[in-house]
Amino acid sequence: MHIPKITTAFAVDDRTLIVQFDNDARKKYDITPLLDKAMFAPLRNVSLFKSVKVEQGGYAVVWNDEIDISEYELWIHGETA
Repeated sequence: MHIPKITTAFAVDDRTLIVQFDNDARKKYDITPLLDKAMFAPLRNVSLFKSVKVEQGGYAVVWNDEIDISEYELWIHGETA
């Protein structure tokens, strides 16, 4: 299965990302279920969450060296926006 690469991503509120892929599809992804995991707990800080960036190459969205979400996860579990 071909997973498209991420071209842009931004936070639309305190818990939701809109992710644009290189095939022009857009997905909405709610991080709320991830916040119970220690790795993602810092994203409860809204200013950190809103600082999301696309990793070079489009393979993930990242916040820092420890927190990222892969293009596979966003593509498979995101809702069409």
